[in-house]
Amino acid sequence: MWNQLVYAVSGVLTVHTDGESFVLTPYEALWLPTGKSHRVGSLLGAELRSLWIADESGADLPQTPTVFMMSPLLQALIVEAAAIDEQHDRDGYNARVSGLILDQLARVQALPSALPWPRSAPLTSLCESLYLKPCDSRGPEEWGRQLHVSARTLARRFNAETGMSLRSWRRRLRLFRSIELLGGGLGVTQVAMQLCYASASAFVYAFRTEMGCTPQTYMRGRGVPGAGGINILASQKTPDSR
Repeated sequence: MWNQLVYAVSGVLTVHTDGESFVLTPYEALWLPTGKSHRVGSLLGAELRSLWIADESGADLPQTPTVFMMSPLLQALIVEAAAIDEQHDRDGYNARVSGLILDQLARVQALPSALPWPRSAPLTSLCESLYLKPCDSRGPEEWGRQLHVSARTLARRFNAETGMSLRSWRRRLRLFRSIELLGGGLGVTQVAMQLCYASASAFVYAFRTEMGCTPQTYMRGRGVPGAGGINILASQKTPDSR
């Protein structure tokens, strides 16, 4: 059985598990423990890399999905592991590189990057609709009528399943979508228009309030692409034994 590390070489990835949604810009990675059902996508296109680590090698690594920053050292080690993957390990060099990768993974610090995702089918449908159409401004009353529940019931269930109100969730969703769109190459004004902010300055203000920096500063700090993969196993496909 295999654990998986997913990251984007370029563009922005979206990864959905059965309970959370993650947005990964370049230089961010997501650790997925063995058996974690998920799907990976990108609305504007992205280049994906996966690192597969056998259960016995990853026993001390997180047992829940974890987002963290890809350091230049870890990226360089993965590139090196991919380059020597087919070479005969005469002096133990391959094993030392793999060991350093595991050491680096054990030292990473988690980032608070999860977008909570509901469990029930009606609320999942609601959230998927908002993800595709973030300008949809319907509140609990309108959504309640569509889902055949009262506004109070919908609000209570949404909070119970995601830990936040629909309004707060929508605000975080727009932030996540903005990171995805910026990573796909759109400018601040284009992103503001697509996400229905009143103006580019309103978008920048909302982004700075949530993230502590402007969109440009955020993307500059995370926009350097890398490459790689290992066995530990490197691939863009799922290993046959998974």
